[in-house]
Amino acid sequence: MTAPDAGRGIGNGDETGGHMHQGGLPRDSFRILHVSTGNVCRSPITERLTRHALADRLGDPLWGGLIVESAGTWGHEGAPMEANAETVLADFGADASGFVGRELLDEHVIMADLVLTATRDHRAQVISMGHSAGLRTFTLKEFTRLVKAIDTATLPPLEGGVVARARALVRAAAALRGWLLAPTAEADEVYDPYGAPLTFFRAVGDEINEAIDPVVTALTGVPAKT
Repeated sequence: MTAPDAGRGIGNGDETGGHMHQGGLPRDSFRILHVSTGNVCRSPITERLTRHALADRLGDPLWGGLIVESAGTWGHEGAPMEANAETVLADFGADASGFVGRELLDEHVIMADLVLTATRDHRAQVISMGHSAGLRTFTLKEFTRLVKAIDTATLPPLEGGVVARARALVRAAAALRGWLLAPTAEADEVYDPYGAPLTFFRAVGDEINEAIDPVVTALTGVPAKT
């Protein structure tokens, strides 16, 4: 693997999504993979806002074993994120440094415990890659909608580890998917701001941040700081 991939978590476990104690990562880990098209706008924003929210809740640079990454179905390999995406992250106080775009590869899907995509088309593309990805791949807003319907009291307590809680949350969301449908097809989409003005990027950033908040709260058992 190249150095940028290793620096973002890929290659620190085994090839089955594993839990080897390498590179300072916890032995037991849970990988969240955010997917968009170019991996320069939506998925970088989602990746870094998720990391920021987890650090805010847990105060641990490794977030108890949660590893957050991103890639693009037509990823701009080696590219920086869009300048407007960096500005959006700065608005939220999130770190945009060191980001390197990636094209989505089989190994990324294999290693991911949860794949969150910007759109239904991205979700379909991930699932079409195989690797039994169907039960762990959702659009971001779909997953948020399902998580909101889950009684978090039924999840393992945080004292048992955030990884066990995360796995239970994915199983519960997958079980609800056929029963809790979106009000409209568009409700599960995050639209592409590529080439749009900063105002549209900021609107997308707000949309993503709003979707992330209940997910991170459910994962960690800790609400956002007010």
